[in-house]
Amino acid sequence: MRRYGKHTDEDDIRTRPNRKGNRPRTNIRPKHEDAAEGLVLTVDRGRLTCLVEDRVVMAMKARELGRKAAVVGDRVMLVGDLSGRRDTLARIVRIQERASVLRRTADDDDPYERVVVANADQLAIVTALADPEPRPRLIDRCLVAAYDGGLEPLLVMTKSDLATPDELLGLYGHLDIPYVVTSREELENGDAADRVRELLDGRITAFVGHSGVGKTTLVNALVPEERRRTTGHVNAVTGRGRHTTTSALALPLAGDGGWVIDTPGVRSFGLAHIDPSRVIHAFPDLEPGTADCPRACSHDEPDCALDAWVEAGHADPARLYSLRRMLATRERTEGD
Repeated sequence: MRRYGKHTDEDDIRTRPNRKGNRPRTNIRPKHEDAAEGLVLTVDRGRLTCLVEDRVVMAMKARELGRKAAVVGDRVMLVGDLSGRRDTLARIVRIQERASVLRRTADDDDPYERVVVANADQLAIVTALADPEPRPRLIDRCLVAAYDGGLEPLLVMTKSDLATPDELLGLYGHLDIPYVVTSREELENGDAADRVRELLDGRITAFVGHSGVGKTTLVNALVPEERRRTTGHVNAVTGRGRHTTTSALALPLAGDGGWVIDTPGVRSFGLAHIDPSRVIHAFPDLEPGTADCPRACSHDEPDCALDAWVEAGHADPARLYSLRRMLATRERTEGD
């Protein structure tokens, strides 16, 4: 075995080549100034279907993005093959700043939040008036998530041929939420789609609802040219691959350039990620009254200044009740 003495020069020592290459690592990332902007339409097992100008492009996330993930509705920057030809793949190198996010957790004890949709203008909460029965707690939770994420809520009530909407409207009338009531006959003849479409034109609307309420049936009526099976393959918008109800899907509306985003049916809507202090922003008539609230006020305690604010006639008592019901929904299960 060769030994090295005190007079050994460094040139006498054999060094092993770096199998991963001799180029030093750097934190400098390419700027990708030639990247093109696209809209994420759906995500399926690490592959993202994006709309780039008038082309549908399949892409994957670039390694430099790390753990940051793109979701449906994201505006992203892409490089690589943007031709949209079959068996081509582009790379997403940047995710643009989001204007809004719809987030949820699996349940209230799960600290991991999931971004369901990005950049939507409004959240259409679809609920059946019967078969299945309405779930006000789930509606409350969706409203809290909408207020927290910067989306305007829209209440869509289906199956009015089975029950009247009076009781449900009594719960939410004081929130000034726009709403539309539809029947199964109206869904079949297209009248419901026409009335709902008036509230969607020119906007990006995410649809959410419990399984069986008619959400996907309504979405299919809104965009019949993009009709899809709920458990089938990707429709004409994505053009390839596989899409199931486990991921959201963005579909274009004819007319003023609006979009609808069909999300999977939900059984629960966890709110572990929600900061209750942000919910008050959805109540501009009550928010000024919180100026005299004690620090970290929950707005449902003896020293809350909102009681005096309402008693002075600055806001409707029903609005305060609605606020407190929204805030309390984080502390209750949906079945309570």
